[in-house]
Amino acid sequence: MRAVRPASLEPRPSQEALLDYRDSIQMEDSTSAKAPVEETQEDIAFSTSITDDTSASRGAASVDVRGGAVQSESLRLYKRRFFGLFQLVLLNVIVSWDWLTFSASSKTCAQYFNVNETAINWLSTAFLFAFAAISPLTLKMLHWGPKPAILAASGLILTGNWIRYGGARSNNFGVVMFGQILIGLAQPFVLAAPTRYSDLWFTDRGRISATAVASLANPLGGALGQLIGPLWATKPSEVPNMVLYTAIISSLASIPSLFVPAKPPTPPTASSSMKKPALCASLHSLASNPTFWLVFVTFSVYVGFFNALSSLINQILAPYGFTEDQAGIAGAVLILVGLVSSAIVSPIIDRNHAYLTTIKLLVPVIGLSYLAFIFAPPTATIPAPYIILAVLGAASFSLVPVTLEYLVEVTWPASPEVSSVLTWTGGQILGAIFIITMGAMKDTKGNNGPKNNMQHALIFEAVFALAVVPLPLIIGIKKFGLGGGVENRRFMVDEGGDRLIEQRSVIEGRSAA
Repeated sequence: MRAVRPASLEPRPSQEALLDYRDSIQMEDSTSAKAPVEETQEDIAFSTSITDDTSASRGAASVDVRGGAVQSESLRLYKRRFFGLFQLVLLNVIVSWDWLTFSASSKTCAQYFNVNETAINWLSTAFLFAFAAISPLTLKMLHWGPKPAILAASGLILTGNWIRYGGARSNNFGVVMFGQILIGLAQPFVLAAPTRYSDLWFTDRGRISATAVASLANPLGGALGQLIGPLWATKPSEVPNMVLYTAIISSLASIPSLFVPAKPPTPPTASSSMKKPALCASLHSLASNPTFWLVFVTFSVYVGFFNALSSLINQILAPYGFTEDQAGIAGAVLILVGLVSSAIVSPIIDRNHAYLTTIKLLVPVIGLSYLAFIFAPPTATIPAPYIILAVLGAASFSLVPVTLEYLVEVTWPASPEVSSVLTWTGGQILGAIFIITMGAMKDTKGNNGPKNNMQHALIFEAVFALAVVPLPLIIGIKKFGLGGGVENRRFMVDEGGDRLIEQRSVIEGRSAA
């Protein structure tokens, strides 16, 4: 039996309200509107129990909330869900590692390929633009389910890595760029998949944690790239070996994708058992949702600046005497502290579902951290940038899974992958733009500090980061017409379904007595 949650955080609609709500938000295109009534009734069948693979079903019947029919289907949790989650973690780790392979050793790589550091920056920038280019296909494949997207990502990662190695071994920068773009095409398939996967396999008690584990594995890969890359390429001649080792690890991480199950035999929750609306209907719903746009802009800006900071951290710190190893550690601090923080925050939010409150607390911390970081590199001391990056990482990483799941809640019944793909795409596009813009702001003549300092870029970053802070803070304020942003729609349906099941169990128990 579920533990009772605080009333303020757990809406408990009546059976009639649940049905009215389900009907009012049903989004169907003209074709699906002509479907037989029997299919619609099947789509809204709620089942009566949640079990594990190894335990018996607690009442293997389901209640059709419209017709009152009893069916022999149960809501279940399957242990095999963790295998697919583990593979999503692996792929997100490796695709981000591939992205930042050259960034932490930008000077060394530039010397090997006989190009400038701006060209090395373009390896990161092109990777991000590739994300945006393939986003429409990502939407379609994730709508079919997580497994097709996982397989597509694995194939692109394998191909891109070995093409990239061939280019590095032959000292052909153009071939390396082509391989990098192929890997960039793989990233959206796995980075945008966690919300779709958690919706398909997990209950409301574990979705944020599942989304956090899979999503935040991506920056973990970036941290590994920041730390390990400089160790493998201490001089220009070692760059091909660095790319080779990365390709081998990427290949090993991609193979298990073949064995990921496509979907659970039975759904875990009432909401996940419902038919997903058409993509066009979901996109139309999001386009008219002001809460989505406020969160979309904030999330995209912060993801963009995180990508830019991760790519440029070496060039930001180097003018003040920091070594490539120290810059790599700084990037790792940003990521690893963030992972620990998210591991603490995510299970808490899984229990109380205080999405919006958490977002409103974290966003100002992120904005102020970017402001404080302006003053860190000029100190030329290790503690200042490390401490500020630790705070920034803790707030940023805690924000990611909460925001992704919050968007699924406030845009439901739109399919989960739609908000995820759109927000991640916005972050990748802005990340590419910010890398180009901040790189162009480099003080190559040293007019305001040491040569090649990036203080103007850090000021630009802080101004934008602070400018978007008010956007999520006004959600829920009725005078702005944003009172609806406090509703957790999917959670309300899941909890309402459980309430109906509890009521039916009580009635059946009394009848038996």
